[in-house]
Amino acid sequence: MKATQLKKGMVVKVEDRLYKIVATHHLTPGNWRGMVQAKMKDLMSESIVEHRFRSEDNVDKVHCDETEMEYLYEDGGDYHFMNTTTYEQVHLTNETLGDAVNYLIANIKLKVEFIEGRPVSVEMPVTVDMKIVETEPELRGATASQSRKPAKTETGLIVAVPPFIKEGTLIRVSTEDGSYVEKV
Repeated sequence: MKATQLKKGMVVKVEDRLYKIVATHHLTPGNWRGMVQAKMKDLMSESIVEHRFRSEDNVDKVHCDETEMEYLYEDGGDYHFMNTTTYEQVHLTNETLGDAVNYLIANIKLKVEFIEGRPVSVEMPVTVDMKIVETEPELRGATASQSRKPAKTETGLIVAVPPFIKEGTLIRVSTEDGSYVEKV
């Protein structure tokens, strides 16, 4: 596939090593050709490296075995998941999950990607419904077009929400950037 199609969470092979894409940024500097700046995590050494691809470069996407799993609970930095068909349980660490830990609510179903029987990443749904546990009180006469206020969700994620959102409200949050989408 072309380097411009790289997305966060993909597993790719570069120079005979496996990397998980942590972040990408498309650059088009002036009259130069476009580039893709990728921050990647080496799956063997766990180190983070940055690599610059030309837009026309081809990248080998690694085929991962995807398994639907259900998130069960967190235990001291280990996150436990259960295969929804075989009921087999696996645990993933903070390092493997990355930002996904902010969106893990009880019983959420997601896809866990395995390479050679080893879990390497999770594929989160586009949005997650989360409950607000702490926020400032509602302001009288506030509308959605006014400024936003911080609100803490059940997982500890801080989301900028409209002023009319109260504690206990269920909201939909984008897993791509952690932004408020809508009230549920």
